[in-house]
Amino acid sequence: MIKNLLLYTFTVLIWGSTWLAIKFQLGDVAPMISVAYRFSLAAIILLIFCTTTGLNLRFGLKDHMNMALLGTFLFSLNYWLVYISEIHLTSGLVAVIFSSIVLFNTFNGYLILRSPITLSMIMGAVIGILGIALVFRNEIVSFDFTNDALYGLSLGFVAAFIASLGNITAEYSQKRGLPIVQTNAFGMTYGAIIMLSVSFLSGQTFTFPLSLSYIGSLFYLSVLGSIVAFGLYLTLLGRIGSAKAAYSIMLTPIVALVFSTFFEEYQWSTSAFTGLALVLIGNVILLQSRFRMQKPPMNTPDLKPVPLGLEN
Repeated sequence: MIKNLLLYTFTVLIWGSTWLAIKFQLGDVAPMISVAYRFSLAAIILLIFCTTTGLNLRFGLKDHMNMALLGTFLFSLNYWLVYISEIHLTSGLVAVIFSSIVLFNTFNGYLILRSPITLSMIMGAVIGILGIALVFRNEIVSFDFTNDALYGLSLGFVAAFIASLGNITAEYSQKRGLPIVQTNAFGMTYGAIIMLSVSFLSGQTFTFPLSLSYIGSLFYLSVLGSIVAFGLYLTLLGRIGSAKAAYSIMLTPIVALVFSTFFEEYQWSTSAFTGLALVLIGNVILLQSRFRMQKPPMNTPDLKPVPLGLEN
């Protein structure tokens, strides 16, 4: 229980702080190229770590296909769509949309991994999403129902759904016994290749500022935001399930606003405080739900993945 709490807490704190670091990545470099740099550096560091520490890097074709799916869903496509969505919507509204990953994980886990669903899980997720909506109430109220905005809205939900499939893929990988560090190393490698390819094919200009702020934030996002945070998050996911672990993603923008309060003079409104309270209440309800993952032997039909079309 204490270990789960520590994993949960540090995941939220690190990802919440990355919102500030990302600001140093914007400007001279296209957002998608910065993301490609981020996961390329993370993959290189992880592969070097695995090599120098003697961790096994020899896996079969089926394992690499699973890692490629993880890279596709969790370390590339969802980031790409989120960035495109933020071109058309405010970041706060995108955060509200992306919080739906808690519900996606709950239902995808049931459909693909046959993980049970409880009423308290649904209640906790819904209350949390309502809380996030209150925190970013101004962005929702000012939403303009134009084709451009609806396009961004649709991409935001697709990004959340794809990220959810990445969560389910990670959970399935752990049930198959794949080690988290090596899986992340290869997953980020595949994700980086996809991001670099998309950037090249879309005609993006590859530039690399040599400023201390850009390089420093890149290392922070690669090491802490990617290697450490995803390592913690996926470990947590394997211990408590994707439905519960995903709530940490919902808490991330709340933590980001706390950081913004100290570094950017963010002013909390009554609705934001009310939303924060609802998010915390939903968090307690979800994490205290009696939810035990079914773990039948891997050779039984119960763990055969449902075909997902792209096989996020």
